[in-house]
Amino acid sequence: MKTYNVGIIGATGMVGQRFATLLENHPWFKVVTLAASSRSAGKTYKEAVGNRWAMKADMPKSMENMIIMDASDVKSVAKTVDFVFCAVDMPKDEIKKLEEAYAKEECPVVSNNSAHRFTDDVPMIVPEINAEHSEIIKSQRKRLGTKKGFIAVKSNCSLQSYVPALHPLMEYGITKVLACTYQAISGAGKTFETWPEMVDNLIPYIGGEEEKSEKEPLKLWGKIEGDKIVSASSPQITTQCLRVPVSDGHTAAVFVSFDKKPSIDEIKKKWADFKGEAQRLELPSAPKQFLHYFEEDNRPQIKSERNLENGMAVSIGRLREDSQYDYKFVCMSHNTLRGAAGGAVLLAELLAKQGYMD
Repeated sequence: MKTYNVGIIGATGMVGQRFATLLENHPWFKVVTLAASSRSAGKTYKEAVGNRWAMKADMPKSMENMIIMDASDVKSVAKTVDFVFCAVDMPKDEIKKLEEAYAKEECPVVSNNSAHRFTDDVPMIVPEINAEHSEIIKSQRKRLGTKKGFIAVKSNCSLQSYVPALHPLMEYGITKVLACTYQAISGAGKTFETWPEMVDNLIPYIGGEEEKSEKEPLKLWGKIEGDKIVSASSPQITTQCLRVPVSDGHTAAVFVSFDKKPSIDEIKKKWADFKGEAQRLELPSAPKQFLHYFEEDNRPQIKSERNLENGMAVSIGRLREDSQYDYKFVCMSHNTLRGAAGGAVLLAELLAKQGYMD
């Protein structure tokens, strides 16, 4: 596999920092450019981040003295790279314009942002679930008038905690889903130092999160029709999303009903046997075993399971029958690894392997 020169747009924020640490020794991707707002432009990465470095791992030595470029100077940034990862903190309409500007400069964008998730011809991909949605890139390039440039996005971080567990069960005709998510503070770009009011606290509201958690799975399970991705019409999904005093790791309590109710053993076998395109292609960031089921009553737990398979696996437990739905179970995934930067790196690996970065 060839090596690609890549940039991180929004490098100083928490997800940008996570991209930096994940890409430090990546076998295919070499970070050559870091970009952020005009406030950071012209400073070294170390100076620009200052005391806001939020990762447990140190800032990569190879990036410490890189001079931050101005993310809005699209032409200059695009010239230096084969593609960019985007994790900017801006209003949605500004993100849309910025990402399209990069795509039109023939610079593919793999975005962690939500701005383009419901643009008809922008694929929103979890590589184990809907790798084939990358085919819509042809239509998007036609609309943008580009040969190489395009935008692809990863889904919301909360979905990664429960949609992967539902996906292998779709053949039994899932009719309705209730998911309550308990989401870590890093999902808001915060640490306990920067958000002390979250210590010993729970906030029963995350703006826009429930709508994303109910709508986005239907796009993942949708089909390409002509020049757009048409979302699936079922199953019915309702969610409730809470912010909890956890640093990293989103947990979901899931309730599900089926058309053709499988047995508990059948469900566990589907989870154990499941492999997606990421595993088939042996992508560098892909977990060997995507879904891990734990028989113990008190697992999965955040502390013991969030870093499973480098934080890229999904942990499941407590599968049992329910009085209102057919079954209920608990899921957990690392929200800034599988759910954010790690999921975007895996998506970029998929697109590179499929030839879209060339």
